[in-house]
Amino acid sequence: MKDVKTFKEATAVVAKDGALEAELDAVWAVGDKLHGGYLMAVLGRAVETRAEHPHLVAMTTTFLRPPAAGRATVTVELLRAGRTAGQYRARLEQDGQPCAEALVTQGVLDASAPWWGRAEPPALPPEDECMLLPSQAAGTPFPVPLLDIVEHRLDPAVLGFAAGRPSQQGRTAGWVRFASNEDWDPLSLLIAADPAPPISLTLGLTSWAPTLSLTAYVRRLPAPGPVRFTMRSSEITSGRMDEIVEVWDSADTLVAQATQLAAVRVPDPAA
Repeated sequence: MKDVKTFKEATAVVAKDGALEAELDAVWAVGDKLHGGYLMAVLGRAVETRAEHPHLVAMTTTFLRPPAAGRATVTVELLRAGRTAGQYRARLEQDGQPCAEALVTQGVLDASAPWWGRAEPPALPPEDECMLLPSQAAGTPFPVPLLDIVEHRLDPAVLGFAAGRPSQQGRTAGWVRFASNEDWDPLSLLIAADPAPPISLTLGLTSWAPTLSLTAYVRRLPAPGPVRFTMRSSEITSGRMDEIVEVWDSADTLVAQATQLAAVRVPDPAA
């Protein structure tokens, strides 16, 4: 794609008149709404400019209202400066309205093996045997521009929904890589930790599933190459859905985890 910004360029912030300004990029969107992981990355980029520690370790973000593509401002407040970690509050605003607010922990990550662990990497078919999700699926007016720049290839075992056969497993899995072949880093892993499609779509619910709150942990520096993800949901109740994500790098190490709560519109049983 011509004139597409790199991830670093699309999440850049610049200091202006005592504030930090971002230019939110319309390509990083699902439908007409900017991707939640992308907005978190912009917040993280702003914190990075003020932090003494180099790497994002944890972020919990509350999404208040969807911003439009274009100019936005980010304010960063230091909550605590420690020897091994710093804690910050960051707020994304547009036209004087708060859009997202995050609590962010910065620290130092490395690529060492875990001292202890029991998590197992997902067993997926090779990347080229998985289905590349199109940004504009046939027969649907719902475009996903994000898929032009962040390739998602789904495990064929979870693709029943794409053929009109929703599954009740509440699970998806697949490969994710940048179309530009950029390597992943702690901030860009926020994109992989909020993968497409939502679990609700695989269950046959086609309405928008806006994220209300998302917590992400970055566990280590990722190895070069694509990452794999698994995502599952435990329950949809009271019009809300949980989604739990694990992200694994090309060296079979767990590099990120995330849990989010999203709103879901379910059919009225009385209808």
